[in-house]
Amino acid sequence: MAALVASGCSVREVADASVTNGVGYGPLTPDPAGLVDLPHGFSYRVISKLGDAMNDGGTVPDAADGMGCFDLGNGKLALVRNHELILTQGSGGEIAKGFGRWNGRFVPGGTTSIILDAKTLEVEHQFRSLGGTIRNCAGGTTPWGSWLTCEEAVTGPGQRYGDGLDRNHGWVFEVPADASEIIDPVPLKAMGRFNHEAACVDPVTGIVYLTEDRDDSLLYRFLPNSPGILAEGGKLQALVLGDVKDTRNWDSVQIALGDPLTGSWIDMDDVEAPGDDLRQRGAARGAAVFARGEGIWMGDGELYFACTSGGLAKLGQIFRLKPGRGELSDKLELFYESTSPDQFNYGDNLTIAPDGQLVVCEDQYGAIVKNYIRGITTGGEAYPIAFLDAQTEWAGACFSPDGGTLFVNVYSPAKTLAITGPWQHLG
Repeated sequence: MAALVASGCSVREVADASVTNGVGYGPLTPDPAGLVDLPHGFSYRVISKLGDAMNDGGTVPDAADGMGCFDLGNGKLALVRNHELILTQGSGGEIAKGFGRWNGRFVPGGTTSIILDAKTLEVEHQFRSLGGTIRNCAGGTTPWGSWLTCEEAVTGPGQRYGDGLDRNHGWVFEVPADASEIIDPVPLKAMGRFNHEAACVDPVTGIVYLTEDRDDSLLYRFLPNSPGILAEGGKLQALVLGDVKDTRNWDSVQIALGDPLTGSWIDMDDVEAPGDDLRQRGAARGAAVFARGEGIWMGDGELYFACTSGGLAKLGQIFRLKPGRGELSDKLELFYESTSPDQFNYGDNLTIAPDGQLVVCEDQYGAIVKNYIRGITTGGEAYPIAFLDAQTEWAGACFSPDGGTLFVNVYSPAKTLAITGPWQHLG
């Protein structure tokens, strides 16, 4: 039985201007259980955690990362959850089938699926839904009801960390939300081999947008031959921003806040990239460079993506892309850039709240780890939503279809939480 934990009544002292400047849901109150501080009126429930028994005989693995929520109908929800496991970590039990092997055993990464009662949020069924992959970091939901899970690992036989592997890694895989058991893994190789982070789909065109977690990453898009059937292949492209070659703003301002730039796209070749050089080849042909592209989410006619170490302070940027959809030019603008850790510090996974504001998971590690879930208003003001009182990161934020629950992961020891509260009140 999952435990429901309500926020306490005393106010946490936080040296953060955004707590008290009138933006957001109000100050955070300490959690009696010592895990998650939330604003007044919000509460959380741990619905799944490391070591829980699953229905397939395994147990919940560690390193819970990106995640998507799906309405299965008949009062059921599905969460498809990534596990960013490396070769030497535990898999939570024997894997029935998978993509790749390491020293004769299936690679421990992949996804687990959780089936919930939509009203009570009680777990009815959970199981491993993909196996044999490495470092499944983020991904994205599709309009046709599947989760795109992305390997943040470009390695293979004879490559770095590849000793003992039987094949190359660095792909995207598709997991149907309505799967009831572990699936047959099919790498979507036409979507490129690179250090994948996240993906989102434009529901109008079926185009998939992809981020890359590298200091010199590119933004990609995939034009499927058959929208909605990604396994039939397509064309991979990279974003070009005219004369702007570097969006990172590390040494000087190359791209200003709110200044829309016209984007175009170049075709990429040799996308299976055995030499892990896709980004260098794209940049050499004029593609714009980003600082560690991470979470990406499709909104109403526009998408947002985080660049973890972008900006003059190297604390993070968020970009907004408005696809032209064949009739207009694509437009990219720098939506947010942090200048202080108290505003925003290393944003990673993100989603869009029912009121249209961004919800961003911080992924900051150092001598002192203080990771928040941050909200960012449509006007570009950041504020805290939740504080994690643990030496780990937030990941996998996604809302239930009715907008009443934020599902989110605590990375390690792995926990999946359901946070409920007045999400709509900001309007």
